[in-house]
Amino acid sequence: MNQGARETSVQRKTRETTITAHLNLDGKGRCEIATGVGFLNHMLELLGKHALFDLECRAEGDLEVDAHHTTEDVGIALGQALARALGEKKGITRFADARTPMEDSLCAVALDLSGRGHLSYNAEFPAPKVGEFDVELVEEFFRAFCANGGVNMHVDVVRGGNCHHIAEAIFKATARALKAAVALDPRLEGDVPSTKGIL
Repeated sequence: MNQGARETSVQRKTRETTITAHLNLDGKGRCEIATGVGFLNHMLELLGKHALFDLECRAEGDLEVDAHHTTEDVGIALGQALARALGEKKGITRFADARTPMEDSLCAVALDLSGRGHLSYNAEFPAPKVGEFDVELVEEFFRAFCANGGVNMHVDVVRGGNCHHIAEAIFKATARALKAAVALDPRLEGDVPSTKGIL
């Protein structure tokens, strides 16, 4: 990572997947996504666009099995990239929340970039799939992302009747909350936002 830059690259290779990711927290929402999973590509583009993160992610995985390993491992890589890009977290806002509608769906996300990964996930989908994508993988992605990014995140879907809209509301609300949480607060003057002095 360049000195002073809040961007980083991550590579992850297992017997099941090969992931490369590049993340710039101070970007303009430019995304280049190619995971081999169309719906995941769409959700990651939403995440980068609405968080104003420049995000590149490429993945090759055992899609002949299903999309589980690819989705989870992309979550791991992006969580690791977030943690590295934040560094010591000096001057960040740290806490943020967002409520985001997507047509019939409404999602609330609250998060803390505490370094202690935790996901509380309250979302019900009316069907098991969006196209060929298993909607349970939305939770798997965020659980991996939070565990590896040190993010304490609470997801509450208030309402929704369309699986695509519910997933989109979750990713957009997460993006808006992340955008606010990683923002630098000039009043902190570069201090870590914790009474412990470290996050």
